[in-house]
Amino acid sequence: MQILPAIDLRGGRCVRLRQGDYAQETVFGDDPAAMARRWVEQGATFLHLVDLDGARQGHPVNGDSVRRIVQTSGVACQLGGGLRKEEHIREALSWGVARVILGTRALLDPAWCEEMCRRFPGRICVGIDARQGRVAIQGWERDSEQSALDLARRCALWPLAAIIYTDISRDGMLEGPNIEATAELAAAVSVPVIASGGVTTLEDIAQLRRCGLAGCIIGRALYEGRIDLRAAIALTSS
Repeated sequence: MQILPAIDLRGGRCVRLRQGDYAQETVFGDDPAAMARRWVEQGATFLHLVDLDGARQGHPVNGDSVRRIVQTSGVACQLGGGLRKEEHIREALSWGVARVILGTRALLDPAWCEEMCRRFPGRICVGIDARQGRVAIQGWERDSEQSALDLARRCALWPLAAIIYTDISRDGMLEGPNIEATAELAAAVSVPVIASGGVTTLEDIAQLRRCGLAGCIIGRALYEGRIDLRAAIALTSS
C-alpha cells in the first residue's frame, strides 16, 4: 500500500482544513514546494495535491505552486480541485502531474467524466467525497442524494487510475478513518482504491492495509507529528 502525503493549497500556501470547512483552516507553511521536498526526503514517492481555491471556484487556481512542487519534488504527483473541463485537465497535466482527480463533475455529468477517462486512460482518478454515505460536491459545500457506493460502482467501469475515497466527517479531525465504509467500497469495485480522511496512527494504516487498499493519503497527522512518515512507509512496505 502506497503512502501519499497530502499538500493542500490555498492562496499559494500549504494548509489543512477540518471537515472541508474553509473557515477552519490551519496554515502549515508558506512554501508548498519546500514541504513537498520534506516529504520526499522522508521517503515519499507520490504526493497528493489539492487546489482548495480551485475546488471552490470551479477552475484551477494554484498552478504556480503545483508546477514548483512537481519540478522540485522529483516524484509523481496527483492533483484535484476545480478540474471541471477538458481544458482544465489538459492544463493540469501540462504542469507535469502524473494524474488528475475529478470529483464534482463525475457526479453531475458522468457521461463526460467517462469520456475523459477514455481520452486520458490511466491518468484520471475519481474522488468520491462522502458525508454519511452521500456524495458531497463543489468543494464539499453541497451534499447530493447519490450514495458513494453506487457512484463507485458506476465509475469502476471506466479506465480509471484509482478511486480516492474520503469520509469528510473524519477529514482533518484526527479521529481515525472510516474503516468499515472504506473497506466496503474497496470490496465493491475492481479498480484501485485510495483511502483519505482521518488517518491518525500507524494502526489506522495497518487496518487500511489489511483491507487491500492501493494507497492511503495522510494530511494533518503528518503535519502535527502524530505519524512518522518513514515509519508509515516501512509499515506498508514490509
